[in-house]
Amino acid sequence: MMITERIQTLIHKIELDTGARKLNYIALTLAVIALAVWYDTHCYRNFSSPEAMDLSQVARNISEGKGYTTEFVRPFSIYLLQNHNRAVASQSGDTNLTDYACVYSPHPDLANAPVYPFLLAGVFKLTSPDWNVNYRDPFWSNSGHFIRYKPEFLIAVFNQFLLLGAVLLAFRVAKIIFDGAAAWLIAILMLGSDLLWKYSISGLPTMLLLIIFLGLVWCLVSFEVQGQQENPNQRRRFMLAVSAGVLVGLGMLTRYSFGWVIMPVVAFFVMSGGLRRTGLALTAFLVFVLTVSPWVVRNLVVSGTFLGTAGYALFDNSYIFPGAHLMQSITPEMSPAYRQVAYIVLVKLQANLRLILQDEIPHLGGSWMGILFMAGLLFGMRNNIARRLRYFTLMCLGVFLLITPLGATGISILAPDINTENQLVLLTPLVMIFGVAFFLTLLDQMNCPTVEVRFGVVGLVVVLCCQQFILTLLPPKTMPGAYPPYYPPEIQEVSGWMGQNEMLMSDVPWAVAWYGDRQCAWTTINSQYEFSQFDFVKPVHGLYLTLNTLNAKLFTECLQGGVDSWGNFVLRTLAANEIPDKFPLRVAPQGLYSGLFLTDRQRWPTQ
Repeated sequence: MMITERIQTLIHKIELDTGARKLNYIALTLAVIALAVWYDTHCYRNFSSPEAMDLSQVARNISEGKGYTTEFVRPFSIYLLQNHNRAVASQSGDTNLTDYACVYSPHPDLANAPVYPFLLAGVFKLTSPDWNVNYRDPFWSNSGHFIRYKPEFLIAVFNQFLLLGAVLLAFRVAKIIFDGAAAWLIAILMLGSDLLWKYSISGLPTMLLLIIFLGLVWCLVSFEVQGQQENPNQRRRFMLAVSAGVLVGLGMLTRYSFGWVIMPVVAFFVMSGGLRRTGLALTAFLVFVLTVSPWVVRNLVVSGTFLGTAGYALFDNSYIFPGAHLMQSITPEMSPAYRQVAYIVLVKLQANLRLILQDEIPHLGGSWMGILFMAGLLFGMRNNIARRLRYFTLMCLGVFLLITPLGATGISILAPDINTENQLVLLTPLVMIFGVAFFLTLLDQMNCPTVEVRFGVVGLVVVLCCQQFILTLLPPKTMPGAYPPYYPPEIQEVSGWMGQNEMLMSDVPWAVAWYGDRQCAWTTINSQYEFSQFDFVKPVHGLYLTLNTLNAKLFTECLQGGVDSWGNFVLRTLAANEIPDKFPLRVAPQGLYSGLFLTDRQRWPTQ
């Protein structure tokens, strides 16, 4: 009788709304997990973004107790550290020779914001991943051949959990503004966004930044909800303003350029704060400043700059320093850049903004929902909360349209599609919220004859918006490797030939630092003068060039690149079998898979 009664009780609970709702949530959770497993099995690729490898190796250093240091050494970082440390030494009267460039000790990282690396470091501490390439176990290898790098896959799974958290936050925000039907449709569209799934497996901090941005949106929506009540809870509104400031600060400590969002946030509180608008706006701003101040002070103490090398993004990839020349220069001439700041802003904004308006804005949100979003901006809204959020969205869009082109660096050339410099991806949930609102308004005006027809129209729109993701899931499988130019087994082999304290130089230093766990400098802007200047800082014992350089264009990069260009260096070394005179590294192994390695002596076992 006890078993029968329990079965009857279970059936009774299922028949009630609460039981059915729980079963729906369980079924949805299982479906999402199955979707993630299918996507990871068929569409996952190893890291292809330099930023992802750079952030991951910094996180590993943190997890191993090495502090906020990096093994990816930018020549420009050496320039900043030398200038600052020499100035400090001269003021203190210390004339002893010392390691001003901080290359004989752990090199401080001056490029990355700290929140995401510290979060990854916690993941590494909990999971203790094996850093070596796995040749034995299935899924990671196939018949002894490398397929997937386990720590990268772990990071991808972690970011997919963040993606699910972003979907839940978007659902909550949409449900507050509109209703349950709109919220579910928005959640489905986010789960079917190919753009968001690509970012989730990229290793970039975009999913974390999306969580922070949606948390900020939730604070602003809740603030507006409080304002609509007869007797608003002023203490709660104050705490929401504080929370908004903290979230913008955390966002800036995840990606520095996100800090500009404080401007729309302050404008929102001025617009919606009522009699206390000035105090609330000032509170949010001051809390934001207090949140980021400790890290800014750290940068000032270490390098004498507010944001390290990231603070020079305006000059990076400009007409004065094309490509990544600024980060690759150990003796940059900064005076012309300082004198022409206004002109650099105009030229860089005009060149990059035109491309964004042509290519990014029509595909805002990564699907056709962006078209409905743009049309919905002209649509009047009776809901005051939605109207205020729309103003905030437009202000964020304007800010992102300025900082994205001005902050474009050489990284956007190496990884043009998926990178952290594209801030517009953060607007994807808001694009879907307002796009869905406009679509449902149009749907109500269609006067569908039956419920089935209405669901059919909704289903058609979902398929059209998610068609890129659906096609991605279909066969054939995507090859998991990110080759060219990254082949982790070869990078680990080459790195293993180097001593722990020896300096290696490469055109993919982020990959050598991540896969090989060796200190590696970015190739200087030329193979003669700048290379020799670097040698005075710390001798280079190995040079590793991949297809990034070996596939250089013959005429423009090799022949016309100058006698001291790396393209010309490769042409003479490989085609003419002649290493340039006075180049200190002249010994090379035989049979590398895809790269050129030169060193000062034989470091590999004889055949």
